[in-house]
Amino acid sequence: MSEAIRVLHVLGGVGLGGAESRIMDLYRQMDRNEIQFDFLVHSEAMNWSISSAMNRSISEAVNQRKPEFYDEEILSLGGHIYVLPKFKVYNYLSYRKAVRDFFRQHHEFRVVQGHMTSTAGIYLPIAKKYGIPVTVAHARNAGVVKGLKGIATRFFRRGLAQKADCCFACSKLAGEDVFGKAAMDEGRVKIIYNAIDAVEFTYDPKVRAQVRERLGLKEELVIGHVGRFNYQKNHPYLIDIFAKLCEIRQNAVLLMLGEGPDQENIREKCRMLGIEDKVRFLGNQRRPQDYYQAMDIFLLPSFFEGLPGVLVEAQAAGLKCFVSDTITSEAAATDLVTYLSTEQPAEAWAEQIAKAAEYERQNTFQRMKEAGFDVKTQAADYRLFYKRGDSSGL
Repeated sequence: MSEAIRVLHVLGGVGLGGAESRIMDLYRQMDRNEIQFDFLVHSEAMNWSISSAMNRSISEAVNQRKPEFYDEEILSLGGHIYVLPKFKVYNYLSYRKAVRDFFRQHHEFRVVQGHMTSTAGIYLPIAKKYGIPVTVAHARNAGVVKGLKGIATRFFRRGLAQKADCCFACSKLAGEDVFGKAAMDEGRVKIIYNAIDAVEFTYDPKVRAQVRERLGLKEELVIGHVGRFNYQKNHPYLIDIFAKLCEIRQNAVLLMLGEGPDQENIREKCRMLGIEDKVRFLGNQRRPQDYYQAMDIFLLPSFFEGLPGVLVEAQAAGLKCFVSDTITSEAAATDLVTYLSTEQPAEAWAEQIAKAAEYERQNTFQRMKEAGFDVKTQAADYRLFYKRGDSSGL
């Protein structure tokens, strides 16, 4: 039997994020005797001087790196995790050297798929130089954070469409933002939706009853949100919306799944508004699909997104969704999505949610599949791409 084709996915990390979750959904669908995924991540554990880096092995770096959410599953599936220094702009030269050292040692990959587009213009050309047959730049977001970090990201993305063999994007919005309008107009960017294991999220009233009972929920109106606590997700505004909703519906409860640097600030805001007893911070969950069942409304007022997998998951669970109008319309696979402006006062969102709260939950699996959001269907196309290097079937 021939060895499995090895595909290297380059990411910031393998924590519980949108891109990471979508890649893991795809990974689980692969015949790993045929195609195997490996992961090249970035860590502060590798941010040492060039001279000291020469005296340390990759295995040491992995040991020093703090374990992340998907580490255990990746290793159990036969994947490897490799580590690069975290890119800081000022360490440009040492970062390039670390990338060169890595690809000088590793020639086993048929495809390198870069989901970290901020530095893909650095690592993909180096991978190609050292013999990787197919390089992919995969745009997963349509926007950058404010300030110097966002400016740096834009700078290093320049000309990325010319630096990869294939350009993928999760939406037209993400494709244009990362690769530019010209590359989109010329048809050089392939749009591949963020697909999920839709069956796992399909509405199940039995699971709903079980989870609500476990959470001590009866007749409450349950608002849900899934996302990392950072600037992009606009949590302060989300809390303002929920606080206004509590004035209309006193039985409202908010379930928040996720972790992140801004979580304590959001907890404090809840305390200041006097709604801390109505907000459940549930952290990262290995089975988020169960919590979607318990929700009644899904809320996502993000400043920017590529094509949010959590919105796909919420629709697969049959939830009515209220989202910011900055999110691409491609994400609306059903008529369950309502787009609203974050320029509106929070009470406008709250009023709309209250009016829409009573509805009959439905099984949306077939609609999600037909719209291209089921990973089982997408995985078959990816398998052919990884074998042939031809993206025409995607």
